[in-house]
Amino acid sequence: MKRLLYIAPAMLAGGYLPGAGFWGPVVLLVGLIFFHEAGHFLVAKWMGMPVDVFSLGFGPRVAGFSWKETDVRLSLLPLGGYVRLAGYNPEEPNAQDPNGFLAQPAWKRLFFYSGGILANMLITVVIFFAMGMDEARITDKRPVPTPLQIVEVTPGSAAAEAGLQSGDQIRSFGALSFPGSKSEEAIAYIQARPGAAIPVTLDRDGVTRNLQVVPKNEGGKGKLGVYFDVSSWIYTRRPFQFKDLGTGAKLGVVGSAKLGYEILGNFGKLITHKVSLKEVGGPITIVRAGSRAAKAGLAQFLFLTALISMNLAVLNALPIPFLDGGHAAILVIEKLRGKDLSINVKERILQGGFLFLASLMAMVIALDILKLRS
Repeated sequence: MKRLLYIAPAMLAGGYLPGAGFWGPVVLLVGLIFFHEAGHFLVAKWMGMPVDVFSLGFGPRVAGFSWKETDVRLSLLPLGGYVRLAGYNPEEPNAQDPNGFLAQPAWKRLFFYSGGILANMLITVVIFFAMGMDEARITDKRPVPTPLQIVEVTPGSAAAEAGLQSGDQIRSFGALSFPGSKSEEAIAYIQARPGAAIPVTLDRDGVTRNLQVVPKNEGGKGKLGVYFDVSSWIYTRRPFQFKDLGTGAKLGVVGSAKLGYEILGNFGKLITHKVSLKEVGGPITIVRAGSRAAKAGLAQFLFLTALISMNLAVLNALPIPFLDGGHAAILVIEKLRGKDLSINVKERILQGGFLFLASLMAMVIALDILKLRS
């Protein structure tokens, strides 16, 4: 289960990009890699499948320890991670292991493929659960006089078309100035101006920029397609109460489900060309957004972590060869046709999927680099 091969160069580059720090993106991305692979690992162990290697990184083994039959290791190249099961490759010496992967029933193998996806979904649910409990305890919320910060830009929205990006610090929005005005005033200002051009002055990576946005007309109200908030708040919280668990659980489940549905819809828009590939953020964009979120505060950093984690869950669930969903789709096809595909056919399918993903990633990284100049 190898994935996120671009993470290390992106993180190293991120440390030297304008406005991007280092440790925030490192913790975010490496943590998500670890938990994704841990999902596969824990599912395999729970179902009694022997795991030969659980590695964070690729290449030569740098450090680690043995846990039962598993070599838990840190490898030299921090390009992702993988879990190697006994009996996974029919051409390896241990392919005939009676407890190995290929000897397992189809439902167990499907469950193994879903392990990383479930782990990413669980991360989102847990983060939203914690944020929901914390939000329930807030009795007073006062903004610190700071610029208005863009937390997220919806792909294909008026904001995306105008060039607004996550992490932008808005200084003025039409007749509104920040600090000074409230985020609620900005929302009302947008809704009252469908189809009208609104001048925007913002700071991005220490550079002041002037843009113009035109909210789309949806039901007579203007919609820009951004989630924004003031950069900082002062909170007053009451002591924890047992009912806060219910509030957190509701946000954890409902909020995660809504986020997953929205992300799936965005992937659908990308496939149907309703959203341009230029609006898709790659590893450099993730690094920069992670750095900005870490600097903006814990709440925004956690929200971005949940957002990226759910993106990874949805992406890996797609039936694209080389991803978890692709492996699962091949297994389902084999069961429907009543016999396994040949090794050569599987290799060609997986190689095609890898080349597709590598080409797509190269294109996204190139677009990321071009965005640095915008």
